[in-house]
Amino acid sequence: MLHAMIIIDPEAKSTTQGRADAALALSALRLFLRRARKAVPVAGHVSVLLASDSAIKRLNGKFRGMHHATDVISFPALEIPAQTSSDQQPAHPSVAGDLAISLDAAARQAQRFGHSVITELKILMLHGLLHLAGYDHETDAGEMAAREEQLRRRFRLPITLIARSTAQTAPSKRINAKSISRASGARTSAGRKRAGRP
Repeated sequence: MLHAMIIIDPEAKSTTQGRADAALALSALRLFLRRARKAVPVAGHVSVLLASDSAIKRLNGKFRGMHHATDVISFPALEIPAQTSSDQQPAHPSVAGDLAISLDAAARQAQRFGHSVITELKILMLHGLLHLAGYDHETDAGEMAAREEQLRRRFRLPITLIARSTAQTAPSKRINAKSISRASGARTSAGRKRAGRP
């Protein structure tokens, strides 16, 4: 049973930054998504749309009321009671939700932090999966940051999205992936909170 799917938006032009890299590495990205979905854990099917900044901006405006492009948006599935078939098997597989990732943002951020577009896509997918699992770094007490850091180490990613964002808002600090990941590793997990927001 397929529990993780990645598609590249057909409207993303061949000039969309990061599109060629993503197209060449789709099988590796799908493997990472399946492994990360289990590690988070996220129960149910996850779909990932890799799109242009303009497509992400439209989605962000329509569903979140924010009229700007962003790097990743999580869309948790609505909780619907499971329906079973006559032999008591689920009629449809459960759905955890969807992620929309900007290939343009991934390419820019990869260049800024000195790693590949594929690595950046993995960082963004991991962050989005944590949101699908109910974590919310905007309202929790550091639980999502701590879990993201644990999984960053497990998957040997150079940095987490939350650690990077925290360092960007700190005054007069130069952003360095190694120093950020060391600083964020000091947090401990106190549990997690459910959140239904993107």
